[in-house]
Amino acid sequence: MALPYTHHYDLSFFALNLKKFGSSHLQPFCCLRCNSSVSSSPFTEKHSLHRYQRDQWVYNNNNQQRPSLSCDDEAASCSVPADSDSIRLNDIAFQLPELRKLLQVLKHKRESCGGQVPKNGLGDVFLVGTGPGDPDLLTLKAVKVIQKADLLLYDRLVSNAVLDLVGPDARLLYVGKTAGYHSRTQEEIHELLLSFAEAGATVVRLKGGDPLVFGRGGEEMDFLQQQGIQVKVIPGITAASGISAELGIPLTHRGIANSVRFLTGHSRKGGTDPLFVAENAADPDSTLVVYMGLSTLPSLAQKLIHHGLPPDTPATAVERGTTPQQRMVFAKLKDLADKIKTAELVSPTLIIIGKVVALSPFWPQSLTEASRLVEV
Repeated sequence: MALPYTHHYDLSFFALNLKKFGSSHLQPFCCLRCNSSVSSSPFTEKHSLHRYQRDQWVYNNNNQQRPSLSCDDEAASCSVPADSDSIRLNDIAFQLPELRKLLQVLKHKRESCGGQVPKNGLGDVFLVGTGPGDPDLLTLKAVKVIQKADLLLYDRLVSNAVLDLVGPDARLLYVGKTAGYHSRTQEEIHELLLSFAEAGATVVRLKGGDPLVFGRGGEEMDFLQQQGIQVKVIPGITAASGISAELGIPLTHRGIANSVRFLTGHSRKGGTDPLFVAENAADPDSTLVVYMGLSTLPSLAQKLIHHGLPPDTPATAVERGTTPQQRMVFAKLKDLADKIKTAELVSPTLIIIGKVVALSPFWPQSLTEASRLVEV
């Protein structure tokens, strides 16, 4: 997997703002302890063993300070006592020497290729959707791009099964975000994409689901295009489509749901209440799909009911949909939040609300009820 680092240069890696990472401020990364309760996660949790095994190349320059992992289960996820900005910055600082080396290797490779590189010397950036987790749901185009990439920046919700398809000579770098911990800020991700594209590399940005559905892919595309970088988007099966199909729920159905609406349970930091859409979304003839809505569902459900959506509207919440670790609860809208709490569902969980949910073979009420709904 290793690239031959035969060329060493004195490089000012502007994109990562080295002034923030003075060596005198580096502290050894804390020992990570495993939590067996989340060992079966199909995704890259924030401090999982999978992440450090996959990205070990980027810590080569700091063998004495790299994360200390002790896990009985190779797939176990690990957690640190507390997240802080200093932990994040230290982790980035440990990675910088190897990132600089890789950047220079790619530049040298570009310069040695003669006419095989674009006239402007710039590489391509691909925004690739990896779907909700099942690798069999990837498009053929996505697989081809993943296997030919030089560097892949991947999010938390790109499943381990998908990452196993990456080519042996590629480099993987985790840039995932979860509540309370962003391994990279969005601005840092932008600059990483730009720096490696300017070096002539084939850079792939892997995102769970579809990159342009609540994936901030539009922001990355806009930033890079303004810098003159060509961006190609490879769509993925968004969670709404993949998970609803898995459960046998048609998002639209003649005579039952004439539209579908995707909602986010989160707003931008400092933004307005993300639930302000409830007044317009409370349509009994529409299907609502709520992304990232675990924490705000109790309030959202109340507002939807207040604005006219029947309390008995069928609904479901699906954790880690389409993966072997999938869990789900079905309930009427008025009871869904309590059912989620009892089942202790965790992120990522998708919520589907609408009469079409009763068409699923998993709907707990009798099939007679679903048949009657279709007839009506």
